[in-house]
Order: sequence, then C-alpha cells, then structure tokens
Amino acid sequence: MNELIFLFVGGIGALLTYVVAHDLKQGVVRASAGLSLMVGLFFYGFPEVLPLELTINIPIVFLGASFVGMTGSQLVKNRLLILIGGLIFSGIYIGASDVFVGYGGKLGTTACISSLMVFGVGVLIKKLQAR
Repeated sequence: MNELIFLFVGGIGALLTYVVAHDLKQGVVRASAGLSLMVGLFFYGFPEVLPLELTINIPIVFLGASFVGMTGSQLVKNRLLILIGGLIFSGIYIGASDVFVGYGGKLGTTACISSLMVFGVGVLIKKLQAR
C-alpha cells in the first residue's frame, strides 16, 4: 500500500512542479523548492497524520520527483510524460532503496535516470509519428 502512495506522490510531485514552473511562470527552482517546502513543512508540523514511514518518505519522494518536473518545456512538452517520469522516479526510489545507502545524490541520480527515460520515450513517439 505504501508503494502505491509513493507512486502517487511521485507522479503528482513531478506534474505539479512542471505546471507551476512553466504554466504559472515561476521558474523551475522556485517551483521545486516552494512545493517541496510546503509538503515538508506539512509533515513536519503534523507528523501523526500518517504512519511514520510515510511521514518520513513522502517529502523525500516529492522532492526527488520535483526534480523530474524541472525538465525544460523545450525538451518535454507533454504533461503525461512528466507524470510518467514521476512514476518512474518513484518506482526506482522504491526498488533501489537499499542500493544507494551511504552514497550521496540518490534523489538527483534517480531523477536524472527518470528524466532521460521520459525524454527518450518522447523522442521515440516523435519518430513514430513522423513515419
């Protein structure tokens, strides 16, 4: 059940960041930082709302997925691909939780892999449409 919640949070985190950054013209850093701060402060202020594992990990998943949402609108114009990128981020985060223990950059690396996968899918879709 927690995995489904992480997938949801990752998808929404990436999509919200993309929308705030590009549609509301706030810039990618402001969108990612502002939304992540709001999520983090909510769970810091109300730690009893959800079980401890969710309270700890939801802000982390949201922050990492917001890195995916920072993808430039010139590279990925499709919001569905950004949502899928957030889901991919969450899936990697869940599956690799024990792999990167002790290493820095887990969120950024995972977000980069997710963004590259989404970018590749976007390029593949364009090539298929051109045919």
